[in-house]
Amino acid sequence: MGLEKRCRRRIIMDEAENILDAGDIDRILTRMAHQILDARRGAQRLALAGIQTRGVFIAQRLQEKIFGIEGRRIPAGTMDIALYRDDWTHMRHNPKVQSTDLPFAVDGREIILVDDVLFTGRTIRAAMDEIMDFGRPDRIDLAVLIDRGHRELPIQGNYVGRYVRTRRSETVNVQLQEHDGEDRVFIC
Repeated sequence: MGLEKRCRRRIIMDEAENILDAGDIDRILTRMAHQILDARRGAQRLALAGIQTRGVFIAQRLQEKIFGIEGRRIPAGTMDIALYRDDWTHMRHNPKVQSTDLPFAVDGREIILVDDVLFTGRTIRAAMDEIMDFGRPDRIDLAVLIDRGHRELPIQGNYVGRYVRTRRSETVNVQLQEHDGEDRVFIC
């Protein structure tokens, strides 16, 4: 049984703990957009790279918020890191490989990797490996909606929406309107 189905069963049994709703997510992304711009004094060389799947939608939302603040549309792309993961051969299921589309030159850019949840750090390591295959950015930062701890690699977010204490056995689920029909974050 897949993780999503197990989690749905637990939700039905009221074992899920809601931690963010749509309003919370919107406020957090607005704050993160301001932090990104404040750290750079503008968005001239900035580009966003959303990690499939929900990181893509968060990157698009950050792109819109930065446009609303700065009046400048920064480039945003999508990354699929499935084949860059160090554990892809150990996965029980066949990874669904999606497209990577970075519609900007990586060389000399300040790239912000965007993902929904930071956990072990392995996804981010894979994303950095993939970015380097496209060129040499001046800087790579990380923006995540949720940092739940339990790192296996020395990776940390530069822009974090919310730090959430979890047990290793718990799952943090992010649902976004574009993919799931609603915005919320919950633990099960």
